[in-house]
Amino acid sequence: MTDDANAPWLIVGLGNPGPEYAANRHNIGFMVVDLLAERMRGSFKRAQKAQAQVVEGRMGPPGPENRRVILAKPMSYMNLSGGPVTALRDFYKVPTAHVVAVHDELDIDYATLRLKLGGGDNGHNGLKSMTKAMTAEYHRVRCGIGRPPGRMQVADFVLKDFSSTERKELDWFVDRAADSVECLVAEGLERAQSAYNS
Repeated sequence: MTDDANAPWLIVGLGNPGPEYAANRHNIGFMVVDLLAERMRGSFKRAQKAQAQVVEGRMGPPGPENRRVILAKPMSYMNLSGGPVTALRDFYKVPTAHVVAVHDELDIDYATLRLKLGGGDNGHNGLKSMTKAMTAEYHRVRCGIGRPPGRMQVADFVLKDFSSTERKELDWFVDRAADSVECLVAEGLERAQSAYNS
């Protein structure tokens, strides 16, 4: 598969399925793609060829920057995300460089965004699974959640809901992350980094 400028984009929100996980820090990827689906006036449906929910549509302004996109939420649990993502990539004929993982990031302060292409998984099980399944050369929208306080274990921290203080900024943060995805798809990584990396 070649990286074709007109090829579709696959925007993957990483998270865990099920209502008990919906408001967890680990599920910010789901929150961002839910908002993008809302903006596209689409509703998630079960994918035919993968364990995932998808919305197909267009993103960006009318004209040459308008892109075909598939929004996806793997329904396999975080540490098995690679299988569904690879199946969707192959089914929709998406170049790996047009795959975007939207995920929580411990090593960045809360409500801070960083966009990049490729790199390590930094201990993130969703990224680890994706990289193992299809190489590391996909885009990441890293949504900072900060480090756990005190001696709290990382696993406990990411599987807890955002705190009441964090929730005051959460809508703004999710909105900004969704904006950064739209910018990445329409205008490219460099433009999105200069506008949204902080």
